[in-house]
Amino acid sequence: MSDATAPEPTRYVKPGGLTDQLFNRVVAALTKAGLSIWGSRVLAVRGRKSGEWRTTPVNLLTYQGQRYLVAPRGHTQWVRNIRVSGGGELRIGRRAEEFRAVELADSDKPEVLRAYLKRWKFEVGMFFDGVGPDASDAELLGIAPGYPVFRVESAH
Repeated sequence: MSDATAPEPTRYVKPGGLTDQLFNRVVAALTKAGLSIWGSRVLAVRGRKSGEWRTTPVNLLTYQGQRYLVAPRGHTQWVRNIRVSGGGELRIGRRAEEFRAVELADSDKPEVLRAYLKRWKFEVGMFFDGVGPDASDAELLGIAPGYPVFRVESAH
């Protein structure tokens, strides 16, 4: 379903609360120190207006030999920036891996969303409004427009 006149989906869950203030900062600090928590990385992407590096902790999913970034909060700033830049860096400690990002079509998301939820539901389940890893393909397809997913590919 690709309609050039359709408005961009706008689902976005704004950061806030103790979880964001504490949890994201702790995970980011540990990842910057070189300790990955359940596949965590620091995503660095250039701002679409400023050109400055913007960073945020993310969960890097490996599924069927491919790597993916899922935006559980929806159409966030990092999602908008990556759409413009086409990629960025995944950082852990002093290592930075350049990558290209390929956004998945909604029809290709259900299996990846299911795998993501199986791995991190305890952490991100609150952003999925009761939809879990046991949801049907139809349910996952129904929520897919609100959850951007990018395949991570080598920049080289």
